[in-house]
Amino acid sequence: MSLIRALQKNETLLNDIKSHREGLVKLWWLGQSGYLISCNNIHVLVDPYLSDSLTRKYEHTNKSHTRMSELVIDPAMLNFIDIVSSSHNHTDHLDGDTLIPLIKANPGITMIIPEANRKFVTDRINMPLEFPIGMNDGQTIVIKGVSFHGIPSAHNELDRDENGNCKYMGYVIGIGDRKIYHSGDTLLYPGMADLLKPFDLDLAILPINGNDPARGVAGNLSIDEAIQLGKEIGAKLTIPCHYDMFSFNTADPAEFGRKAEAQHLNFKILQAGEGYILQ
Repeated sequence: MSLIRALQKNETLLNDIKSHREGLVKLWWLGQSGYLISCNNIHVLVDPYLSDSLTRKYEHTNKSHTRMSELVIDPAMLNFIDIVSSSHNHTDHLDGDTLIPLIKANPGITMIIPEANRKFVTDRINMPLEFPIGMNDGQTIVIKGVSFHGIPSAHNELDRDENGNCKYMGYVIGIGDRKIYHSGDTLLYPGMADLLKPFDLDLAILPINGNDPARGVAGNLSIDEAIQLGKEIGAKLTIPCHYDMFSFNTADPAEFGRKAEAQHLNFKILQAGEGYILQ
């Protein structure tokens, strides 16, 4: 199977990222749920998966993770990252083969994680237990002028550790004058929209690959549910994600586009490596 071509990759993508200096907020889709967000020369990475670790891991199993899209960049090339976050412990959101070279390339980087996952995270990335900043839902922290507010995610349950800390979280990220919600992996749950409405979100980044138990993996919002949530929370723009990475667990972004347009939802579908300035 030929890979879906990236709009930008490697040096071309890198040059586009480095050339953005003005006060506007710009983001790039790096594949799956991974985004780079930039404003005023501050660079934030959210859930980057920039390797083939899952393809190798499951190559000889009945859950083959066949890659669909080109890898956009080697994480070691991203040597200007200020903050990286992980929403939960699944490898396409917490990838050692991405994070270890990324941290090596950025000795001063700050990592944000759900507090419940501290031991798992630090074991996977070979870092001291105190390295990441742990968060819980309802908590807000500010790093280099960028705010993160924790929102619970249901993947598939609203799971907590013995201390009541969320294992799956999304973040409302305040950067520049914009508020961006990245849900991580989640299903809809009662009260979710009510948690998000007060933020007056400029952008909601939501998965669309759905929840099919036959896949043998935890599920996500469907296309219809992502559109519903985007409308309910009043996001000014919705961007879909979590598709075109693994052939067994994907969705059709064109279908999202058709349905979103019919529902009068303002949306943008990005190609891998494509940048977009929030207006």
